[in-house]
Amino acid sequence: MVGMTRNWIIRQLTLGEFDSHRHVWRKAIGMAGKITVLAYGINLAAHSLMYQFDLLPYTLEAGLIAATVLTPVIAFSVSLAVYLVLGFAIYDLGVSHAKLEYLSSTDALSGLANRRAFLDRFDQCNDDRSLLVIDIDRFKQVNDKYGHAAGDQVIINIAHMLESVFAERGFCARIGGEEFAVLSCGMPFSEFAVLAELARSRMAGMRTQYDNDTISVTVSGGIAWAPREQQFGEAFSRADKALYAAKSGGRNRIVLSYGSDQQPRPGQTNSSVA
Repeated sequence: MVGMTRNWIIRQLTLGEFDSHRHVWRKAIGMAGKITVLAYGINLAAHSLMYQFDLLPYTLEAGLIAATVLTPVIAFSVSLAVYLVLGFAIYDLGVSHAKLEYLSSTDALSGLANRRAFLDRFDQCNDDRSLLVIDIDRFKQVNDKYGHAAGDQVIINIAHMLESVFAERGFCARIGGEEFAVLSCGMPFSEFAVLAELARSRMAGMRTQYDNDTISVTVSGGIAWAPREQQFGEAFSRADKALYAAKSGGRNRIVLSYGSDQQPRPGQTNSSVA
């Protein structure tokens, strides 16, 4: 009985997590109300017990009046202040933790996921996966001719284009300087390949304005189909080899690879194999 009561009190008084300042205020007021009721009950019980043993230095009626007037005001004010301080501290810690998580998994320039987050997402997928790796063609020439700030803007535009094409159907990441990757979990291989080709085509037609210059780039890419049991290293290696084949074959193209001993599932294509 004592253990159950203790657990109930702990559940009632636990602050938990907060998603806004308003949530902190709501929770703090609720907690202050519970503590006030609890404090008032303890005060009444203490007065009754002291009265039974004739330990009260004043009449029971005077004590109950004082408890009724003072206890709610003092208990509510003090507990509200304490819980607000703790609540806002917990909220700030939660916000800081969320920001840290975001920064640790996000590429600062492009806003896409970084390599670490991409690898984690690959490992979390329990279905067949399609993996695209793309690289901006002759990107060093862009930096040399227009400057690194212009190159950064090209990277940002490429990232936006990837996200606009794949939307919610692919997990996009920047995994290197001018190298990007897209992962899809469970999408038919043929559909993924079509989206990859669409992204390549739109990037080839994209124009980046920087100062008075108009910059155009193309990308090369490699796609690997990875069954659910395949590890990231093997899948990425095949996609990277397909990317190299695209570069060697003249750039501005997508080359597909799923391995000579593997076949895509129904709805997937085996054309343009590397």
